Amino acid sequence: MTMSAINTNIQVALADNGVGEEIYRLVQTLFPICRSITGDGVRETLSHVRNYIPLELIEVPTGTSVFDWTIPQEWNIRDAYIKNIDGERIVDFRKSNLHVVGYSEPVRARMSLAELKKHLITLPDQPDLVPYRTSYYNKTWGFCLSHNQLKSLADDSYEVCIDSELKDGHLTYGEFVLEGRTTEEILISTHICHPSLANDNLSGIGLSTFLARNLQKSERRYTYRFVFLPGTIGSITWLSRNEAAAARIKNGLVISCVGDRGGPTYKRSRKGNAEIDRVVEHVLKLLGMQAVIEDFSPYGYDERQYCSPGFNLSVGLFERSKYGTFPEYHNSADNLEFVRPECLQESYDVIARVIAALENNHTYLNRNPMCEPQLGKRGLYATIGGDKDAARKQMAMLWILNMADGSQSLLDIAERANIPFNVIAETASVLEDGGLLNKVS
Repeated sequence: MTMSAINTNIQVALADNGVGEEIYRLVQTLFPICRSITGDGVRETLSHVRNYIPLELIEVPTGTSVFDWTIPQEWNIRDAYIKNIDGERIVDFRKSNLHVVGYSEPVRARMSLAELKKHLITLPDQPDLVPYRTSYYNKTWGFCLSHNQLKSLADDSYEVCIDSELKDGHLTYGEFVLEGRTTEEILISTHICHPSLANDNLSGIGLSTFLARNLQKSERRYTYRFVFLPGTIGSITWLSRNEAAAARIKNGLVISCVGDRGGPTYKRSRKGNAEIDRVVEHVLKLLGMQAVIEDFSPYGYDERQYCSPGFNLSVGLFERSKYGTFPEYHNSADNLEFVRPECLQESYDVIARVIAALENNHTYLNRNPMCEPQLGKRGLYATIGGDKDAARKQMAMLWILNMADGSQSLLDIAERANIPFNVIAETASVLEDGGLLNKVS
Protein backbone atom coordinates (compact mmCIF):
# COMPACT_ATOMS: atom_id res chain seq x y z
CA MET A 1 0.00 0.00 0.00
CA THR A 2 1.60 3.26 -1.10
CA MET A 3 1.84 6.32 1.10
CA SER A 4 0.56 8.43 -1.80
CA ALA A 5 -2.66 6.43 -1.82
CA ILE A 6 -3.59 6.49 1.84
CA ASN A 7 -1.91 8.32 4.69
CA THR A 8 -1.76 5.58 7.31
CA ASN A 9 0.90 7.51 9.20
CA ILE A 10 -1.58 10.15 10.29
CA GLN A 11 -3.94 7.46 11.58
CA VAL A 12 -1.10 5.95 13.62
CA ALA A 13 0.05 9.34 14.92
CA LEU A 14 -3.42 10.29 16.11
CA ALA A 15 -4.21 6.91 17.67
CA ASP A 16 -3.64 7.56 21.37
CA ASN A 17 -5.58 5.44 23.85
CA GLY A 18 -4.25 7.35 26.86
CA VAL A 19 -4.96 10.85 25.63
CA GLY A 20 -8.24 11.19 27.56
CA GLU A 21 -6.35 11.00 30.85
CA GLU A 22 -3.74 13.49 29.61
CA ILE A 23 -6.40 15.96 28.49
CA TYR A 24 -8.12 15.61 31.86
CA ARG A 25 -4.89 16.39 33.73
CA LEU A 26 -4.46 19.56 31.68
CA VAL A 27 -8.08 20.51 32.46
CA GLN A 28 -7.30 20.05 36.17
CA THR A 29 -4.26 22.31 35.86
CA LEU A 30 -6.15 25.07 34.06
CA PHE A 31 -9.33 24.93 36.16
CA PRO A 32 -8.34 27.37 38.96
CA ILE A 33 -7.19 30.13 36.58
CA CYS A 34 -9.43 33.19 36.22
CA ARG A 35 -9.79 33.82 32.48
CA SER A 36 -11.66 36.48 30.56
CA ILE A 37 -11.48 37.92 27.04
CA THR A 38 -8.24 39.68 27.99
CA GLY A 39 -5.73 39.66 30.80
CA ASP A 40 -3.11 37.67 32.63
CA GLY A 41 -5.39 34.65 33.08
CA VAL A 42 -5.43 34.17 29.31
CA ARG A 43 -1.65 34.46 29.15
CA GLU A 44 -1.19 32.00 31.99
CA THR A 45 -3.52 29.53 30.28
CA LEU A 46 -1.66 29.79 26.98
CA SER A 47 1.68 29.40 28.77
CA HIS A 48 0.49 25.98 29.98
CA VAL A 49 -0.51 25.04 26.43
CA ARG A 50 3.01 26.00 25.32
CA ASN A 51 4.34 23.16 27.45
CA TYR A 52 2.88 20.81 24.81
CA ILE A 53 3.06 22.70 21.50
CA PRO A 54 5.15 25.67 20.28
CA LEU A 55 2.28 28.14 20.45
CA GLU A 56 2.83 31.70 19.23
CA LEU A 57 1.24 34.37 21.43
CA ILE A 58 -0.15 37.40 19.60
CA GLU A 59 -0.91 40.64 21.47
CA VAL A 60 -3.34 43.13 19.91
CA PRO A 61 -3.45 46.57 21.57
CA THR A 62 -6.52 48.15 23.15
CA GLY A 63 -8.28 50.46 20.72
CA THR A 64 -7.37 48.46 17.60
CA SER A 65 -10.22 48.35 15.09
CA VAL A 66 -11.19 44.83 14.03
CA PHE A 67 -13.92 45.17 11.42
CA ASP A 68 -16.89 46.74 13.24
CA TRP A 69 -15.43 46.05 16.69
CA THR A 70 -12.71 47.60 18.84
CA ILE A 71 -10.29 45.80 21.15
CA PRO A 72 -11.46 46.68 24.69
CA GLN A 73 -9.39 47.60 27.69
CA GLU A 74 -7.55 44.78 29.40
CA TRP A 75 -9.09 43.45 32.62
CA ASN A 76 -7.21 41.89 35.52
CA ILE A 77 -8.39 41.00 39.01
CA ARG A 78 -6.43 40.27 42.17
CA ASP A 79 -9.11 39.70 44.80
CA ALA A 80 -12.78 40.20 45.57
CA TYR A 81 -15.12 39.53 48.48
CA ILE A 82 -18.24 40.42 50.39
CA LYS A 83 -17.78 40.57 54.18
CA ASN A 84 -20.55 40.48 56.72
CA ILE A 85 -20.83 42.70 59.78
CA ASP A 86 -18.42 40.37 61.66
CA GLY A 87 -15.74 40.75 58.97
CA GLU A 88 -16.19 37.21 57.60
CA ARG A 89 -15.81 36.64 53.85
CA ILE A 90 -19.19 35.22 52.91
CA VAL A 91 -18.53 35.51 49.15
CA ASP A 92 -14.90 34.90 48.28
CA PHE A 93 -13.22 35.17 44.85
CA ARG A 94 -10.33 33.10 46.19
CA LYS A 95 -12.66 30.13 46.65
CA SER A 96 -14.31 30.45 43.22
CA ASN A 97 -13.61 32.95 40.46
CA LEU A 98 -17.23 32.53 39.30
CA HIS A 99 -18.27 34.73 42.22
CA VAL A 100 -17.27 37.90 40.35
CA VAL A 101 -19.03 39.15 37.22
CA GLY A 102 -16.37 39.16 34.53
CA TYR A 103 -14.97 42.61 33.69
CA SER A 104 -16.33 44.12 36.93
CA GLU A 105 -15.03 47.60 37.67
CA PRO A 106 -13.10 48.08 40.92
CA VAL A 107 -15.19 48.86 43.97
CA ARG A 108 -14.57 49.36 47.70
CA ALA A 109 -17.64 50.29 49.72
CA ARG A 110 -19.90 49.51 52.65
CA MET A 111 -23.58 49.24 51.82
CA SER A 112 -26.92 47.96 52.98
CA LEU A 113 -28.32 44.62 51.86
CA ALA A 114 -30.92 46.43 49.74
CA GLU A 115 -28.20 48.32 47.87
CA LEU A 116 -25.99 45.23 47.56
CA LYS A 117 -28.82 43.16 46.07
CA LYS A 118 -28.77 45.40 43.00
CA HIS A 119 -25.37 43.86 42.20
CA LEU A 120 -26.07 40.22 43.05
CA ILE A 121 -26.91 37.51 40.49
CA THR A 122 -28.33 34.08 41.32
CA LEU A 123 -30.12 31.15 39.67
CA PRO A 124 -33.52 30.80 41.41
CA ASP A 125 -34.29 27.64 39.41
CA GLN A 126 -30.95 26.09 40.47
CA PRO A 127 -30.70 27.49 43.99
CA ASP A 128 -27.52 25.62 45.05
CA LEU A 129 -25.41 26.72 42.08
CA VAL A 130 -23.32 29.82 41.38
CA PRO A 131 -23.89 31.33 37.91
CA TYR A 132 -21.19 32.53 35.50
CA ARG A 133 -21.84 36.03 34.17
CA THR A 134 -19.88 38.73 32.35
CA SER A 135 -20.27 42.38 31.40
CA TYR A 136 -17.55 42.99 28.84
CA TYR A 137 -18.84 46.12 27.16
CA ASN A 138 -21.04 47.74 29.84
CA LYS A 139 -19.25 49.28 32.78
CA THR A 140 -20.62 47.82 36.00
CA TRP A 141 -19.73 45.43 38.79
CA GLY A 142 -21.37 42.47 40.41
CA PHE A 143 -21.17 39.23 42.34
CA CYS A 144 -22.63 35.79 41.64
CA LEU A 145 -23.72 33.47 44.43
CA SER A 146 -26.19 30.69 45.08
CA HIS A 147 -29.81 31.67 45.49
CA ASN A 148 -29.96 29.82 48.80
CA GLN A 149 -27.08 31.92 50.10
CA LEU A 150 -28.79 35.09 48.97
CA LYS A 151 -31.92 34.12 50.91
CA SER A 152 -29.82 33.57 54.04
CA LEU A 153 -28.25 37.04 54.08
CA ALA A 154 -29.13 39.13 57.10
CA ASP A 155 -30.47 42.65 56.73
CA ASP A 156 -27.18 44.25 57.80
CA SER A 157 -24.45 46.30 56.20
CA TYR A 158 -21.76 44.63 54.11
CA GLU A 159 -18.21 45.43 53.11
CA VAL A 160 -17.71 45.00 49.35
CA CYS A 161 -14.37 44.82 47.55
CA ILE A 162 -13.45 44.07 43.95
CA ASP A 163 -9.72 44.62 43.50
CA SER A 164 -9.70 44.76 39.70
CA GLU A 165 -8.16 46.96 37.04
CA LEU A 166 -9.36 48.09 33.63
CA LYS A 167 -6.72 49.85 31.57
CA ASP A 168 -5.26 49.98 28.08
CA GLY A 169 -3.40 46.78 27.37
CA HIS A 170 -3.85 43.92 24.91
CA LEU A 171 -6.06 41.11 23.72
CA THR A 172 -4.01 37.91 23.63
CA TYR A 173 -4.54 34.83 21.51
CA GLY A 174 -2.46 31.79 20.61
CA GLU A 175 -1.74 30.28 17.22
CA PHE A 176 0.13 27.19 16.03
CA VAL A 177 0.58 26.32 12.35
CA LEU A 178 1.69 22.86 11.21
CA GLU A 179 2.71 22.95 7.57
CA GLY A 180 1.65 20.18 5.21
CA ARG A 181 2.40 19.24 1.62
CA THR A 182 -0.20 21.75 0.42
CA THR A 183 -1.04 25.28 1.51
CA GLU A 184 -4.72 24.39 1.88
CA GLU A 185 -5.57 24.56 5.56
CA ILE A 186 -7.64 22.79 8.20
CA LEU A 187 -8.64 25.16 11.02
CA ILE A 188 -9.12 23.99 14.60
CA SER A 189 -10.48 26.79 16.79
CA THR A 190 -11.28 26.81 20.50
CA HIS A 191 -12.28 29.58 22.91
CA ILE A 192 -10.21 30.36 26.00
CA CYS A 193 -12.16 33.13 27.73
CA HIS A 194 -14.14 31.22 30.38
CA PRO A 195 -12.89 30.97 33.98
CA SER A 196 -13.41 27.82 36.10
CA LEU A 197 -15.74 25.96 33.73
CA ALA A 198 -14.39 22.52 32.90
CA ASN A 199 -16.56 21.50 29.95
CA ASP A 200 -17.02 24.98 28.51
CA ASN A 201 -14.31 25.21 27.52
CA LEU A 202 -11.27 23.69 29.21
CA SER A 203 -12.24 20.44 27.50
CA GLY A 204 -11.90 22.12 24.09
CA ILE A 205 -8.56 23.67 25.01
CA GLY A 206 -7.23 20.32 26.19
CA LEU A 207 -8.45 18.30 23.21
CA SER A 208 -7.10 20.85 20.71
CA THR A 209 -3.73 20.91 22.48
CA PHE A 210 -3.18 17.16 22.32
CA LEU A 211 -4.55 16.91 18.80
CA ALA A 212 -1.92 19.44 17.73
CA ARG A 213 0.79 17.62 19.68
CA ASN A 214 0.05 14.30 18.01
CA LEU A 215 -0.34 15.75 14.51
CA GLN A 216 3.29 16.86 14.68
CA LYS A 217 4.32 13.19 14.52
CA SER A 218 3.02 12.58 11.00
CA GLU A 219 3.45 13.66 7.41
CA ARG A 220 0.45 15.79 6.48
CA ARG A 221 -1.37 16.53 3.25
CA TYR A 222 -2.96 19.69 4.63
CA THR A 223 -1.57 22.55 6.68
CA TYR A 224 -3.18 22.70 10.12
CA ARG A 225 -3.87 25.95 11.94
CA PHE A 226 -4.77 25.80 15.63
CA VAL A 227 -6.11 28.99 17.20
CA PHE A 228 -6.85 29.52 20.91
CA LEU A 229 -9.00 32.64 21.14
CA PRO A 230 -11.29 34.59 23.44
CA GLY A 231 -14.85 34.04 22.22
CA THR A 232 -16.35 36.32 19.56
CA ILE A 233 -13.87 39.21 19.80
CA GLY A 234 -10.98 36.77 19.39
CA SER A 235 -12.16 35.15 16.16
CA ILE A 236 -13.18 38.56 14.80
CA THR A 237 -9.69 39.82 15.61
CA TRP A 238 -8.01 36.81 14.00
CA LEU A 239 -10.10 37.12 10.84
CA SER A 240 -9.42 40.86 10.57
CA ARG A 241 -5.66 40.21 10.72
CA ASN A 242 -5.59 37.06 8.57
CA GLU A 243 -7.83 37.47 5.55
CA ALA A 244 -5.22 35.90 3.26
CA ALA A 245 -4.82 32.89 5.55
CA ALA A 246 -8.59 32.58 5.91
CA ALA A 247 -8.88 32.22 2.12
CA ARG A 248 -6.72 29.08 2.35
CA ILE A 249 -8.99 27.34 4.89
CA LYS A 250 -10.58 24.36 3.17
CA ASN A 251 -12.30 22.93 6.25
CA GLY A 252 -12.47 23.68 9.96
CA LEU A 253 -13.95 22.81 13.32
CA VAL A 254 -14.77 24.82 16.41
CA ILE A 255 -14.21 22.55 19.43
CA SER A 256 -16.22 23.10 22.61
CA CYS A 257 -17.95 21.19 25.42
CA VAL A 258 -16.33 17.85 24.56
CA GLY A 259 -15.87 16.36 28.04
CA ASP A 260 -19.36 15.45 29.28
CA ARG A 261 -21.40 12.29 28.74
CA GLY A 262 -23.97 13.81 26.38
CA GLY A 263 -24.21 13.99 22.63
CA PRO A 264 -22.31 14.14 20.44
CA THR A 265 -23.71 17.17 18.65
CA TYR A 266 -22.55 18.55 15.32
CA LYS A 267 -23.63 21.89 13.90
CA ARG A 268 -23.11 22.19 10.16
CA SER A 269 -21.31 25.04 8.48
CA ARG A 270 -23.30 27.78 6.78
CA LYS A 271 -22.81 25.95 3.47
CA GLY A 272 -24.62 22.96 4.96
CA ASN A 273 -23.05 20.34 2.70
CA ALA A 274 -19.36 21.19 2.89
CA GLU A 275 -16.77 18.45 2.98
CA ILE A 276 -16.32 18.88 6.74
CA ASP A 277 -20.08 18.52 7.29
CA ARG A 278 -20.24 15.32 5.29
CA VAL A 279 -17.09 13.81 6.83
CA VAL A 280 -18.20 14.46 10.42
CA GLU A 281 -21.65 13.02 9.75
CA HIS A 282 -20.14 9.99 8.00
CA VAL A 283 -17.73 9.31 10.87
CA LEU A 284 -20.46 9.62 13.51
CA LYS A 285 -22.68 7.25 11.52
CA LEU A 286 -19.77 4.81 11.07
CA LEU A 287 -19.16 4.78 14.84
CA GLY A 288 -22.84 4.09 15.51
CA MET A 289 -23.14 7.15 17.75
CA GLN A 290 -26.59 8.59 18.37
CA ALA A 291 -25.46 12.01 17.25
CA VAL A 292 -27.58 15.12 16.92
CA ILE A 293 -26.91 16.88 13.61
CA GLU A 294 -28.05 20.49 13.44
CA ASP A 295 -28.22 22.95 10.60
CA PHE A 296 -26.27 26.19 10.83
CA SER A 297 -27.66 29.14 12.73
CA PRO A 298 -26.00 32.53 13.32
CA TYR A 299 -25.99 31.98 17.09
CA GLY A 300 -23.43 29.96 19.01
CA TYR A 301 -19.67 29.99 19.27
CA ASP A 302 -17.01 31.26 16.87
CA GLU A 303 -18.30 29.23 13.92
CA ARG A 304 -20.73 32.11 13.35
CA GLN A 305 -17.78 34.45 12.69
CA TYR A 306 -15.96 32.02 10.39
CA CYS A 307 -19.27 31.44 8.57
CA SER A 308 -20.17 35.13 8.30
CA PRO A 309 -21.11 35.95 4.68
CA GLY A 310 -17.89 37.84 3.94
CA PHE A 311 -15.86 34.69 4.70
CA ASN A 312 -18.38 31.81 4.43
CA LEU A 313 -15.77 29.26 5.50
CA SER A 314 -16.48 25.55 5.73
CA VAL A 315 -16.33 25.49 9.53
CA GLY A 316 -18.64 23.45 11.75
CA LEU A 317 -19.05 23.11 15.51
CA PHE A 318 -18.36 19.83 17.33
CA GLU A 319 -19.62 19.32 20.89
CA ARG A 320 -20.99 16.60 23.09
CA SER A 321 -23.94 18.24 24.87
CA LYS A 322 -25.04 21.35 23.00
CA TYR A 323 -24.19 24.68 24.60
CA GLY A 324 -27.00 26.18 26.64
CA THR A 325 -28.98 22.93 26.93
CA PHE A 326 -27.38 21.06 29.83
CA PRO A 327 -28.10 21.97 33.48
CA GLU A 328 -24.40 22.51 34.21
CA TYR A 329 -24.00 25.14 31.48
CA HIS A 330 -22.45 28.41 32.70
CA ASN A 331 -22.58 27.63 36.40
CA SER A 332 -20.55 26.05 39.17
CA ALA A 333 -21.78 22.53 38.30
CA ASP A 334 -19.51 22.64 35.23
CA ASN A 335 -16.67 21.37 37.38
CA LEU A 336 -13.99 18.68 37.38
CA GLU A 337 -16.56 16.01 38.23
CA PHE A 338 -18.71 16.91 35.22
CA VAL A 339 -16.04 16.10 32.62
CA ARG A 340 -14.65 12.58 32.38
CA PRO A 341 -11.42 11.20 30.82
CA GLU A 342 -13.34 8.53 28.89
CA CYS A 343 -15.59 11.17 27.33
CA LEU A 344 -12.60 13.31 26.39
CA GLN A 345 -11.02 10.20 24.84
CA GLU A 346 -14.13 9.45 22.80
CA SER A 347 -14.35 13.04 21.54
CA TYR A 348 -10.67 12.99 20.61
CA ASP A 349 -11.15 9.72 18.71
CA VAL A 350 -14.01 11.21 16.68
CA ILE A 351 -11.94 14.25 15.66
CA ALA A 352 -8.93 12.04 14.87
CA ARG A 353 -11.08 9.95 12.51
CA VAL A 354 -12.42 13.10 10.89
CA ILE A 355 -8.91 14.35 10.22
CA ALA A 356 -7.81 10.97 8.84
CA ALA A 357 -10.78 11.01 6.47
CA LEU A 358 -10.05 14.57 5.29
CA GLU A 359 -6.43 13.62 4.67
CA ASN A 360 -7.42 10.60 2.57
CA ASN A 361 -10.40 11.95 0.67
CA HIS A 362 -8.82 11.83 -2.78
CA THR A 363 -10.38 11.72 -6.23
CA TYR A 364 -9.40 8.97 -8.69
CA LEU A 365 -9.72 8.18 -12.38
CA ASN A 366 -10.34 4.60 -13.53
CA ARG A 367 -7.59 3.67 -16.00
CA ASN A 368 -9.69 0.82 -17.41
CA PRO A 369 -13.18 2.33 -17.73
CA MET A 370 -14.45 0.23 -20.64
CA CYS A 371 -16.54 -2.32 -18.76
CA GLU A 372 -15.53 -4.03 -15.54
CA PRO A 373 -11.83 -5.02 -15.43
CA GLN A 374 -10.89 -8.61 -14.65
CA LEU A 375 -9.73 -8.42 -11.04
CA GLY A 376 -8.76 -12.07 -10.60
CA LYS A 377 -5.99 -12.08 -13.14
CA ARG A 378 -4.45 -9.09 -11.42
CA GLY A 379 -4.49 -10.89 -8.08
CA LEU A 380 -6.66 -8.17 -6.53
CA TYR A 381 -9.21 -10.51 -5.01
CA ALA A 382 -6.37 -12.43 -3.38
CA THR A 383 -5.19 -9.28 -1.60
CA ILE A 384 -8.37 -9.21 0.47
CA GLY A 385 -9.38 -12.88 0.42
CA GLY A 386 -8.58 -13.62 4.05
CA ASP A 387 -9.90 -10.35 5.39
CA LYS A 388 -12.97 -10.46 7.63
CA ASP A 389 -14.23 -7.52 5.54
CA ALA A 390 -13.48 -9.34 2.26
CA ALA A 391 -17.03 -9.21 0.90
CA ARG A 392 -17.41 -5.54 1.74
CA LYS A 393 -14.03 -4.73 0.18
CA GLN A 394 -14.96 -6.63 -2.99
CA MET A 395 -18.09 -4.49 -3.24
CA ALA A 396 -15.96 -1.43 -2.50
CA MET A 397 -13.73 -2.35 -5.47
CA LEU A 398 -16.71 -2.50 -7.78
CA TRP A 399 -18.14 0.79 -6.52
CA ILE A 400 -14.80 2.59 -6.80
CA LEU A 401 -14.11 1.34 -10.31
CA ASN A 402 -17.61 2.34 -11.40
CA MET A 403 -17.56 5.83 -9.90
CA ALA A 404 -13.88 6.79 -10.29
CA ASP A 405 -14.48 9.03 -13.30
CA GLY A 406 -12.30 11.87 -12.07
CA SER A 407 -15.20 13.82 -10.56
CA GLN A 408 -16.21 11.63 -7.58
CA SER A 409 -14.23 11.78 -4.33
CA LEU A 410 -13.81 8.77 -2.08
CA LEU A 411 -16.32 10.38 0.29
CA ASP A 412 -18.82 10.61 -2.56
CA ILE A 413 -18.33 6.91 -3.20
CA ALA A 414 -18.55 5.94 0.48
CA GLU A 415 -21.83 7.81 0.86
CA ARG A 416 -23.32 6.40 -2.35
CA ALA A 417 -22.23 2.81 -1.59
CA ASN A 418 -23.07 3.06 2.13
CA ILE A 419 -19.64 1.61 2.90
CA PRO A 420 -17.40 3.05 5.66
CA PHE A 421 -14.93 5.62 4.35
CA ASN A 422 -11.90 3.79 5.74
CA VAL A 423 -12.85 0.66 3.77
CA ILE A 424 -13.25 2.71 0.59
CA ALA A 425 -9.91 4.48 1.14
CA GLU A 426 -8.00 1.28 1.85
CA THR A 427 -9.54 -0.45 -1.17
CA ALA A 428 -8.73 2.49 -3.44
CA SER A 429 -5.13 2.17 -2.33
CA VAL A 430 -5.12 -1.51 -3.38
CA LEU A 431 -6.58 -0.60 -6.77
CA GLU A 432 -4.03 2.16 -7.26
CA ASP A 433 -1.20 -0.22 -6.45
CA GLY A 434 -2.75 -2.67 -8.94
CA GLY A 435 -2.53 -0.13 -11.71
CA LEU A 436 -6.27 0.43 -12.12
CA LEU A 437 -6.54 3.95 -10.66
CA ASN A 438 -4.78 7.27 -11.09
CA LYS A 439 -5.12 9.94 -8.46
CA VAL A 440 -6.50 13.22 -9.79
CA SER A 441 -4.55 16.29 -8.63
